Amino acid sequence: MKNVLYALIIVAVSSCGNRKKEFTNDICLRFDAPAKVYTESLPLGNGRLGAMIFGNPDLETVVLNEISLWSGGYQDADREDASQYLKEIQDLLLAKKNREAQALLQRTFICKGPGSSHGGALNGRYGCYQIFSELNIDWEDRSEVTNYERILDIEDAVAYVSWTRNGADYLMTAITDFDKDRIHIKIKSSKPAISIKTSFNRKENSKSYVKDKRLVLDGQLPAETDRGMKFAAVADIIANGGEVVEEGSKLKVSRASEVEIVIYAMTDFDYDYRGLKDIDPLSELLKISKPGKLSFDKDVKTHTKRFGEYFNRCRWYSGLADMEDTLSTYERLVRYANGERDPELPVLYFNFGRYLLISSSRAGLLPANLQGLWAHEYQTPWNGDYHLNINIQMNYWLAETTNLSDLAEPLHRFNAALQKNGEKTARAYYNAPAGWVAHVISNPWLFTSPGEGAGWGSTLTGGAWLTSHLWEHFRFTGDTAFLERYYPVIKGATEFLNSILIEEEHGWLVTAPSNSPENAYVTFDGFVGNTCMGPTMDMQICRQLMHATVKASEILGVDRDFAGTLRERVKKLAPNRIGAQGDLNEWLEDWKDADPHHRHVSHMYGLHPYDEITPEQTPELAAACRKTLEYRGDGGTGWSKAWKINFWARLHDGDHALVLFRGLLNPQYNRGGTYPNLFCAHPPFQIDGNFGGTSGLSEMLLQSHGDDEIIRFLPALPTDSDWAQGEVRGLMARGNVSVDMKWNSHRLSGIVLSPNKTGKIKVLIPEGMTFDSKKFDRAETVSINAVAGKKIVIKRDTEH
Repeated sequence: MKNVLYALIIVAVSSCGNRKKEFTNDICLRFDAPAKVYTESLPLGNGRLGAMIFGNPDLETVVLNEISLWSGGYQDADREDASQYLKEIQDLLLAKKNREAQALLQRTFICKGPGSSHGGALNGRYGCYQIFSELNIDWEDRSEVTNYERILDIEDAVAYVSWTRNGADYLMTAITDFDKDRIHIKIKSSKPAISIKTSFNRKENSKSYVKDKRLVLDGQLPAETDRGMKFAAVADIIANGGEVVEEGSKLKVSRASEVEIVIYAMTDFDYDYRGLKDIDPLSELLKISKPGKLSFDKDVKTHTKRFGEYFNRCRWYSGLADMEDTLSTYERLVRYANGERDPELPVLYFNFGRYLLISSSRAGLLPANLQGLWAHEYQTPWNGDYHLNINIQMNYWLAETTNLSDLAEPLHRFNAALQKNGEKTARAYYNAPAGWVAHVISNPWLFTSPGEGAGWGSTLTGGAWLTSHLWEHFRFTGDTAFLERYYPVIKGATEFLNSILIEEEHGWLVTAPSNSPENAYVTFDGFVGNTCMGPTMDMQICRQLMHATVKASEILGVDRDFAGTLRERVKKLAPNRIGAQGDLNEWLEDWKDADPHHRHVSHMYGLHPYDEITPEQTPELAAACRKTLEYRGDGGTGWSKAWKINFWARLHDGDHALVLFRGLLNPQYNRGGTYPNLFCAHPPFQIDGNFGGTSGLSEMLLQSHGDDEIIRFLPALPTDSDWAQGEVRGLMARGNVSVDMKWNSHRLSGIVLSPNKTGKIKVLIPEGMTFDSKKFDRAETVSINAVAGKKIVIKRDTEH
């Protein structure tokens, strides 16, 4: 019976004073069997610690993660003599000898050493993110189980697993405690029947044992640097009834009615990016007193409150809850892929994306990586690193729009930390007199050199793209103290770009050499290559940063002369160009794509996340973007589909955005889609697709970009009946405005704007709505003098 879990949970949460929990389809993941692979597990996280709950009542595996556990270390990967080849490479490109330029670049202009190719498996200096350990819970009774269910409550960040065995009902509950910064698991039985053995399990570079009735894991990763990272974990077992005894490297519990497992973990990484601390993690953990009594019921209340302070800032409600609430999440994905209705599935995905960011990004720590902070591997795909040619940026697209702005702090701080190494790289490769650069890949060791391959590693705007998030944060918050703090980072990225531009045959200023991320062109003489000058994305980023630097200098009252120089230089940058087929050119020349359906659509950066292309202000370029998307198609990896949702939303085509969203949620994840636990499939798992998809949904509901920053409500609402009704609270618009709105029959019925900053805002009032006693017979943009703390109400008169 499915109601066994609900009965157990109602008893559990009621006993600690919480309301009775109802698991609606917009806030929970459901499974009716244990996870066989990690993409079926329930992910928990508090920004530093992560756990994946498999829920196996025979031999449970809880995958443990700590966001800083990285192999490798700081390195000098810059070629000291690279800059002496720069002019020759540029001259070859100017002479349209791309083949020769790319060959020379591969020999002279890539990173020194193996780069990222020898990440973790070979213990290279670049390193990789990896699993911390497993916690195994081995059950003595392995008889038949009934009434099995597993639920992840993303509203409270609690995982539940329930089952019945030999007449006893069991409930396992787990949190990664936001308040006490530890992993806490509770197992409760209706009879004194909990008999288990618990242990840490890590395959390499560690030892596990029991000390003073505490499970201990002590490890150190090998590295080619001075020393590898140290790490440790300690687990305490508290039982109600029964007994706890040592058995080798395990702790054995017999005949208990309730058991709690409390796990602490840490490394010696310095979050101020100063290398490794001179501490012993195990000694630090052993200073923590062992819990003297059961405390889960008390701790879960404070944990839920802390988590809810983030999660409840922004909520979306469908208003069309017509699905049965016993279907598993995977069953819902299959039905949705077959075209069946599920109005709460987009809401669940939106909520889950926000849940994942809250769970994998915390101020003062490292930014979310390619897998957030969840990894079961010792060698993660692509080292689980920070790819700067879209992936880490996509991780944080939702932060500003969905009211999680402060959770982007790790990204901003990492951005600033790259500056010192980036200045050295800028001098080594480009002989740049000022500024800093980061290319395609990076890690906690602040790698800024080009990658190891000419075909992808020479994109030189990765750090600049990252820096655009600093300016966007200011556009959303209006925080001048933040802008003043990070202005040197913005200015430095712009100084670098300004200093390396060269003039090509049209008289335009362009970057060289560079790549359009990971894509290849076919020249008019048939050469298939990657190395080029002035790819469209580079030029868009140059314009974005130059404009941002000019505006920031005006706001802060600094660098007037430099701003004047930029105003003139930006006019000479190579413009966006429309090709013979009506699409937007990706390169300076109207070359064909080697892969017409390539996953990267980098030349559309000006449409999203940048906003120099809009249907209102640049209709011809917007039409070219539409044509580009039609040629590219709706396929691709998970994150590629997620990006395309944002593109179609910016083009105000909600129906096509929905086509991409359905494709993103396709459970045939080998084609780029979604795993059973809603992790995004590249494949393999990459979390950027989750975050990019959530960003796309927010763009469908609210937009405020463009030079005019007009707030537009429901700019890309699909005509599908699933989207006919809804309510959203706490979406954020540029200018630091919180937006609540309701709609019925695809028409807005009420809007409330809550400005957090005093100043003028522009709003597109929808047709038929009333603002300031005036009814608008047609949609009209109005300028409003917003006052911080004073609500602005726009409503639709009741029709009789």
